[in-house]
Amino acid sequence: MITAKASLQKGLDVYSIRQQFPILNRKVKGKPLVYLDNAATTQKPQVVIDALVNYYGNYNANVHRGIHTLAEEATQAFEATRDAVQQFIHAASREEIIFTRGSTESINLVAYTWGRKNIQAGDEIIISHMEHHSNIVPWQILCEEKSATLKVIPVNDAGEMIFEDYLKLLSPKTKLVAVMHASNALGTINPVKQIIDAAHKSGAMVLIDGAQSAAHLYIDVRQMDVDFFVFSSHKVYGPTGVGILYGKKNILEAMPVFHGGGEMIKEVTFEKTTYNDLPYKFEAGTPNIADTIAFKAALDFINETGKDNIRRHEEELLHYATNQLQQVPGLKIIGTAKDKVSVVSFVISKMHPQDIGILLDNSGIAVRTGHHCAQPLMYRFGIPGTVRASFAVYNTIEEIDGLIAGLHKTIKMLS
Repeated sequence: MITAKASLQKGLDVYSIRQQFPILNRKVKGKPLVYLDNAATTQKPQVVIDALVNYYGNYNANVHRGIHTLAEEATQAFEATRDAVQQFIHAASREEIIFTRGSTESINLVAYTWGRKNIQAGDEIIISHMEHHSNIVPWQILCEEKSATLKVIPVNDAGEMIFEDYLKLLSPKTKLVAVMHASNALGTINPVKQIIDAAHKSGAMVLIDGAQSAAHLYIDVRQMDVDFFVFSSHKVYGPTGVGILYGKKNILEAMPVFHGGGEMIKEVTFEKTTYNDLPYKFEAGTPNIADTIAFKAALDFINETGKDNIRRHEEELLHYATNQLQQVPGLKIIGTAKDKVSVVSFVISKMHPQDIGILLDNSGIAVRTGHHCAQPLMYRFGIPGTVRASFAVYNTIEEIDGLIAGLHKTIKMLS
């Protein structure tokens, strides 16, 4: 068994980390909170909360436009986050980092701008069977509008993409491959480097949805040679309402603008508007300043904790949880891929996931139940949904033991 003490010996003091997250001290229905819904959103360390309060308490001002001290301080802090993101994903330049409201808006931005310019009738876009709705629906809308075809990479019974079938789908008609780095529903890690290389050989561009990988895996967009990479702040210990669109500079420069308004222009007359340079041409209007500034504190937290330490700890939690869950009577794990992030989904015979989730909540245990915004994947496995436990750096073996005890209690009540 890997205990918090063992993790401490390996360089990660989980108890010290937990003290940085004030919400973990609260109780739910009289029981200590066990938060295992991290794939939906992670909790926030005190440094992120402090950064929000510090902005509003000391230098609240709009960015990029004012010449007074507060405006300059706000702009400096806002742009420091862009630099931090560039370093976090190893982008070549800060101009390649576009702030959005989240992964969903980032994908929609690419579909609306790059897609409407470059997708024509008869073209093909490839996604996978395990995609989140946010990486399905924008492409469906685009394909319907342009009379293009959406093709789907199947998955096997383990929840892994069938790579041979992906290669067969690629053709000269393929203009874009858009797949997730890691599955939010199953935890499967996709072989994105091989996917990107194969797509490029076929002449297609690639968008990788990193919403479920950015907090767990080492991200190097140049090493991947990916054309677009998207992720959200709130799944990497940052605030909600901030997303990232990375794009290769030459591709972003050639793309039409997204929203019109202030900030994204150089000059406006009634006859013609000229647009701003990257990254501002895609950032119309007053941005989400406070949350963007606080996002840097989240990235600093990850860097100081160490991605390798986080990954190692989460792998230990996943391994332990998987072994313990497999011993629960009637329980079946959905998604048994060889490579996974710290997500484990399961069903229990003759029990609805929602009933299980409600009873676990009565014990203070927060898990996600349902289709996880991946209905086609649930249909693939012939189930309405699953119970999903997902782990973060602050979770412990003792909390997993609490989950297992809660499941035994639930089974006894529902049987």
